[in-house]
Amino acid sequence: MNAPVRHRLLQLGPLPPDLQRRAAEQYVLEPLWTQPAPADFLAAQHGAFDGAIMMSRHGCQAPVIACLGAAPRPGVVACFGVGYDGIDLAAARRHGVQVSTTPDVLTDCVADTALGLMLACARQLVAADRHVQSGAWLQGPFPLATRVSGKRVGIVGLGRIGQAIARRAQGFDMPVRYHARSARPGVAYPFVARLGELADWADFLVLACPGGPQTRHLVSAAVLEALGPDGYLINIARGSVVDEDALVAAIRAGRIAGAGLDVYADEPRVPAGLLGNDRVVTLPHVAASTRETRRAMEQLVLDNLAAFFATGKVLTPPC
Repeated sequence: MNAPVRHRLLQLGPLPPDLQRRAAEQYVLEPLWTQPAPADFLAAQHGAFDGAIMMSRHGCQAPVIACLGAAPRPGVVACFGVGYDGIDLAAARRHGVQVSTTPDVLTDCVADTALGLMLACARQLVAADRHVQSGAWLQGPFPLATRVSGKRVGIVGLGRIGQAIARRAQGFDMPVRYHARSARPGVAYPFVARLGELADWADFLVLACPGGPQTRHLVSAAVLEALGPDGYLINIARGSVVDEDALVAAIRAGRIAGAGLDVYADEPRVPAGLLGNDRVVTLPHVAASTRETRRAMEQLVLDNLAAFFATGKVLTPPC
């Protein structure tokens, strides 16, 4: 009896170890990023692959998608991550290539992190820990911080993660309003059409919107000015959403109270002006980095691949 044919996948970058192992057991993986001349390799292998596997940070541009689209059956791009701003979706539509991401399974952990950053910033938890660890408590008490309960939360982007953040904020008796491209039907939270108006109202401006050209530097110097010296910026979305030069300037000048950040424009490089400041809490893009979420994301990548090869349709397309 003949062994089943193993589908060939382009691997666009390093994968988490368990996902790497499990994918290699089921598919023939070809690591594109190790090729000395990736463009030449894609040209030579035009139409030879059934799909691609990647993480959000790898990106997937038109040449890869064209290679997949030239196969006898246009292929699939299976992405580990919820962000798809680095994937050329227009090229995928042109070439008939399907795309999958891993939504929902990371929603709770990312929303938890947003609340954690709000608490860490306002209550100065990281600085307070350093106060104890360094022995400074022996010399005197830690300064007063800012209350979180009852403060106003403005959420930019009210998708799955934004709504999960809003639900958690209500547990802290925090009024919630939101800004998005348009009002969402059936949502009880007030919609604010102008981001500057939302920033002016909010004590915490929480970013939960997609990245990409449409939202690049959405949080500008003017938005930070509207947030004001008592307001905190929380970003668990994409680093590109914030004008980081304007953020550094606002922090240095005290034009905002502080910032809690899990994402940056040029990871893992973080602007020097955001480091070494007790009013800024910086995380290394770990909002979804829990064992439970990682396992669920890995499984969903594999489930999307299996569904595509069995039915021609992925389970969780990006939009």
